[in-house]
Formats: sequence, structure tokens, C-alpha cells
Amino acid sequence: MTQHLRSKRLQRPGYGKVLAAVLGLVAALSLGAIGQSRAAAVERTPVDRATDSRSDRAHGDSRSDRAHGDSRSDRADGDRWSDRAHGFASLAGGTTGGAGGKVVTVTDQASLAKYAAAEEPYVIRVSGAIAVQPFGSDIVVGSDKTLIGVGDTGEIVHGELHLNPGTHNVIIRNLTIRDSYVEGDWDGKTTDFDAVQMDTVDHVWIDHNRFTHMGDGLLDIRKDSRYITVSYNQFTHHNKAMGIGWTTNVLTEMTIDHNWFRGTKQRNPSADNLAYAHLYNNYLSSQVADGDPVWTYGNWARGRTRMVIENSFYDGVQHPYQADATAELVQRGSILRRTTGRTDAWGTAFDPRSFYDYRLDPAAAVPALVSRFSGPQQRIGVTLHVPGDHPTVQAAVDAVPDRNAEPVTIAVAPGTYRAKVYIPATKPNIVLQGTGQDRSDTVIVHDTPAEYGGSTGSATVRIAANDVTARHLTFSNDFDEAAVELKGEQALAMKTTGDRIVFEDTAFLGNQDTLMTDSPKLDVISRVYLRDSYIEGDVDFVYGRATTVIERSVIRALSRGSDSNNGYITAASTWTGNPYGFLITRSRIVSDAPAGTFHLGRPWHPGGEPAAVAQVLIRDTELPAAVKSAPWTDMSGFSWKDARFAEYRNVGPGATPSADRPQLAAADARTYTVTNYLKGTDGWAPHTHR
Repeated sequence: MTQHLRSKRLQRPGYGKVLAAVLGLVAALSLGAIGQSRAAAVERTPVDRATDSRSDRAHGDSRSDRAHGDSRSDRADGDRWSDRAHGFASLAGGTTGGAGGKVVTVTDQASLAKYAAAEEPYVIRVSGAIAVQPFGSDIVVGSDKTLIGVGDTGEIVHGELHLNPGTHNVIIRNLTIRDSYVEGDWDGKTTDFDAVQMDTVDHVWIDHNRFTHMGDGLLDIRKDSRYITVSYNQFTHHNKAMGIGWTTNVLTEMTIDHNWFRGTKQRNPSADNLAYAHLYNNYLSSQVADGDPVWTYGNWARGRTRMVIENSFYDGVQHPYQADATAELVQRGSILRRTTGRTDAWGTAFDPRSFYDYRLDPAAAVPALVSRFSGPQQRIGVTLHVPGDHPTVQAAVDAVPDRNAEPVTIAVAPGTYRAKVYIPATKPNIVLQGTGQDRSDTVIVHDTPAEYGGSTGSATVRIAANDVTARHLTFSNDFDEAAVELKGEQALAMKTTGDRIVFEDTAFLGNQDTLMTDSPKLDVISRVYLRDSYIEGDVDFVYGRATTVIERSVIRALSRGSDSNNGYITAASTWTGNPYGFLITRSRIVSDAPAGTFHLGRPWHPGGEPAAVAQVLIRDTELPAAVKSAPWTDMSGFSWKDARFAEYRNVGPGATPSADRPQLAAADARTYTVTNYLKGTDGWAPHTHR
């Protein structure tokens, strides 16, 4: 067993000074998004916010610039994709739909009807078009449900979503509901085939849907329904778009924003006896022009409705906004283009900001914004919040369906989560994402050594599934190897065996065997890509047989207090049939160990397996003085010279050439690239996504 001296990472009194020195080195590097995570080992509750300033942005590691790989303009529009209700639906306890329930995917009417009407909460993903029979039939939606289309393909055809009296807490999102129109029945007098109908319900959010060509109304919200938000929807190819209220009472509170009414005739909307109707940034265009002098109109405040209209855009609309003498209508900031007829405004109505905050877009920008952002969107998916929806990360993972075919995001609130997490092979397509300002704000940590459960059992987080991405998180195993003497002191922060695993802006904290990237068996190739991340350890702390690329990252080799051998950065066990093992590129290795006391790696042959022949290339990376002049060494009787170790164009005090430092030929450097390491047989290229 290798002798372990006390790790400086675990020496809390001096940790701040060491950290400051490392941060200074990182700041000097100018590699863009590279930084040191500063996740403390002290316990925090999952809802605690960081009280000190720990942002890596000071040295070019701006998390906000990297989130989701979006452009700056997309980030500015991030709230348009939020999975949290706004407006009146956010009040009085809010609208969370099926949050906390299991995620299911439905492709047929029977499954949709079963889960929609169930008593327990569900997040129901509608994949593809579901044709409802008999024509015009209802799909009853119960309380605590989210119905959401998969990508922009989810459709309900020839049927209605129906919310019975007493239903509450429902989200209907990212769906197309279409085509229950009965030919010749333009006024919808013989059928009641709405797209969505609800009576006496509360807390409903209808967002990013397309409603078109139905039998009566597209959206009917009636009989004292309360706390409703209708946002970013498209109402098209129809007579009566949206009738709301229809009651003698004045109770309904409704927010209607960023909707596109085009090719419709009336009820855009018609609001009858609403206590508060807040309409803003809506776009009315291409109104049906049939010469009707009365029942062709835009917005109508009827009865005793109090309506506020802000910064909407009316193009080619007859009677853009009108009010009964008993109603109050305040209009400000809207643009009228090629309109005729009534533009009523009287009374004081109400102040929406006394109820909630909201962002008001300029009216001139509304046509472009609404046409771009309204209706079903490819990028809208399912997000499970920890601890808001699920108490633990593992509970959220468990809620993801087996054989999951569409991405599910698990959004983890800032805090320290002392628990183990396992993503089994049956649950692919998960995005695990911290929501703090810095990756050190959200920490998943445990303290198990290999002595108790073996190397795999020690791992704080295990990812066996394919297509998993982790962002803005710190993974830690804070087992104190210097405090006890054990035979098995390996203590993994992370172990992966799945394929197509991505880590962005993540940190891995540990000592021996911090990060293991592996595959299900020797001759199966799994691929892992790390970018803008931080890894620390002392012995074999980046190891395994997966094809692994570490790019634009910081690797910290911890000192064990030795003046001759402080450890080994890599221990690859690449299958001999795989030309690509570990690639560390455009990164920086830092260390506070004495000069000439750290190895770049050694060849690991698990169980003496001769077909595990390490392949490691470190290129275009800065090396510290701690690296030995002969940086590769033997392991368990296997010579490093029989492995596939090489360097290329490294710099820094630890990169001085010597006879025992194989250098990659310039001609071969064109082959050993990030692209070639990762592309496999499916052309996987996560490094091209920003």
C-alpha cells in the first residue's frame, strides 16, 4: 500500500492561503473559462445560499456566459423558457403542475387518459400526435398534472383537454391541439369541441401551445376560475379564440401575455366579469375579415371586467380593444397599425405590479418576439427541481422513467447535499445541473473509502447511463485519508461507465482515485468529455479505461508532504484495441508539491489484464515544477515503456524535455485531436456545442 501523508487539502487552517495561490496561477492563465472550485467541506443545508463571494468569474470563468451553451441573446431571453409559472398563476401558492410526481411519456389515447385523470401527480410528456376517438371527445385532466409536448412534436388531434370543477394546479405546455372543426359549423353552435375547457378551477398555466381549427372555442376558461396565466401561445385558423369569465361573479384573475392571435375572428380574448385581466405584449395580426361590423374584434372587456393592456401590437385589426360601459380598461404603450373601429379606454382598472413583477417588452419588438418564441418549442423540456419538487437528487433521478428517450433536467438548488447518487443504465438522457452562480455553490459529497464497499462502492456519484450531462456542480469525496490507516483508501468523487458523458464547469474533489471514467467491460468503449472544469487529487486521481478528453481545465496535484514521490495524476487502463485513452489538452496542471515529486501517470492493468494498455496524451498544457523530469513510471510489474504515453507542445517549468519523455510527432498530432478521440462511430462532438 502506498504511504499516505496528510493531504494539504484537508488541512483547513492553511487551505485559504494555498487556494489563493492557486487562484492567482489560474487567473494568470487566460484560458477563458477555467477556474478552481472552492467548495468547502462544511455542511450546508440544500437551501442555503452562499454568503461569501466565490465566483470564478474573477478569472474569466463566468458561469452565466456558459449556461446551456447559449448565446448572449438567448440568455437574455432565458425567462421565456422558464418552467415556473408567472403572472396570476404564480400567486396564492403558485402553479407547479405535476412537480414531485413521476415523469411518464405517452404516445396513445389510453395512456394519456389514464395518467391525466390519475389522482397522484404526474409530469406527462406527449410524444407525437395522439388522435382522439370518438371525434371531439374529452381527455379529462385532474389536479396536480403537467402535460407537456416532447420537443415541438406533441399533438392532441380531434380532442379536448377538459378540467372539471374543483381541478387545481395544472400546467398545459408545449402542445399543439388541433382539428376538431366540423365543416360548415363556423360559429360552433352544434358542437362544443374546444381545445381546452375549464370551469371553476384554480391555478392553471397554459404556455407555449398552438391551438388551431377546433369546433367551438380554442380556449374557454369559465365560471369563476382563478389564478390563471396564458402565455406564449398561438391561436390560429379559427373563429372564437378565447372566451374567459362567463359568470355573474367578479372573481377571475388572469394574465395573458406574449400570445399570437392570427387568422382568428373574435374573442382575442373576450373577458366577461374578470376581477383582473392583465394583457401585455400580445400580437394580433391577420384577423379574419368577413365584413362583420360587430363580432369581429380584438380584446373586449365585458360586464364589470377590469382590464389593463400594455405594449401589445395590433396589425390589421377591427376594433382593437373595446369595453362595456360597466367595465374599466386602461391601455398604455400599444401600437396600432392599419386598424379601424373602437379603441376604448376609461376607468383606472388596477395596477398589475401591485400583484407581481413582470418584464414588459417594447411594443415595436412584439411581432418579432412573439412570432419567434410563441407556440411549441424544441428546447422546452422537463425540469425536476431539487429540493423544490424532489427532496434529494436521487429522488429526482428515480422519477425519470426507465429507457428515457428525451432529456430531463434535474436542477439542483445551491447547497451541500451529503448523499450518494446513482444514475443507472436504465435512465439515460439526464442533465444534472446546479443552479447557483458558481459551481462551488452546489456540492454533492460523501465520505466513503474503498475499505467499505470497494472502489465502486466508495463513489459519491456513479453514472452508468448513457447521454448524461453535468454542469455547474462540485462532486466530492471528503474521506480524510490522513486521519485513519486503512487498506482501501481509494475514495472516488465520481465514477462513470456510461457513454457520451459530458461535464461542464464541474469540480471533482478528493485524494486517491478522485475521478474514474470507465466502461462496462474492457472491450466496450465509453466516451467522456470534460470542459472548463477542475480536478484535484494525489494518487491515480484521473483513471480508468474510458476514452476521456479533459479540455480547458485545471488539474491540481495535491502534495502528500513527500520530498520524493507525491503521487500520480493518471492511471489509464485503455483497451489495447482502442487507440484513444486519455487526452489532456489546452489545460493547466498546478501543484504545491515540491519540484520533481509528481508523476504524470502510470499504466494500470486491472487484475493483471495484459490487454489493458494505457494510452495518455498530454498536449498544449502547462506543467508545474512538481512534475518529474521522468514523469511516467511503472505499476504492478508493468513497464511504462510498454504503454502509450506521450506529450506534445507542453509548456511550463515541468515540461523540460528529457530522454524519458516520449514526444508525439507533429504528423501524429493531427490524428490525436479532441474530435478524433470523441467521434466514435456516431460522430459525437460535444466540444463543438456552446
